[in-house]
Amino acid sequence: MIRSEVIKSLVPVLADQLVVCNIGLPSQELHLLDDRDTNFYMLGTMGLSSSIGLGVALAQDKTVISIDGDGSVLTNLGTLPTIANNVADNYILLIIDNGSYGSTGDQPTYAGKKTSLTKVAEACGCENVIECQAEDAPEVLQKAIDSKKMTVIVCKCESGNIKVPVITMDPVVIKDRFMKAIAS
Repeated sequence: MIRSEVIKSLVPVLADQLVVCNIGLPSQELHLLDDRDTNFYMLGTMGLSSSIGLGVALAQDKTVISIDGDGSVLTNLGTLPTIANNVADNYILLIIDNGSYGSTGDQPTYAGKKTSLTKVAEACGCENVIECQAEDAPEVLQKAIDSKKMTVIVCKCESGNIKVPVITMDPVVIKDRFMKAIAS
């Protein structure tokens, strides 16, 4: 399975959740598959989905799921110790690890080589870290939601992209509708 197939398989699980989605193709794929007011699409900030998601979770009580990529997490490794030291049991970080920078042409990341983001998250102090294969992602994510414990999921999948349209929605509109969804 490639990332877009993983995201498609997660749509039913994400239906009632606040979602902060990684820059580039992951946001475009989620937007194409299931555009909702409760989705916050990152349009220009690589590496910050996990940090923004944690902030949203700390600020309110609803479950927040950050969908991030291995490349983005590697560009902001400071997010993992921040998550470990600011536990929010309504927060789930789902790292879709395809071993590549998918949005920029599938160049390999170090997560596709020797670096294990599962072990890095554990070393940073994250207590509930689960690694799974792509086909198990919906079940693993649902269990994490049900557990009501902060969880980091590293979902291993294949590299590859599908053609998707860019998100033409204004970033201010994305922000405003997401804020209204949080408030409701």
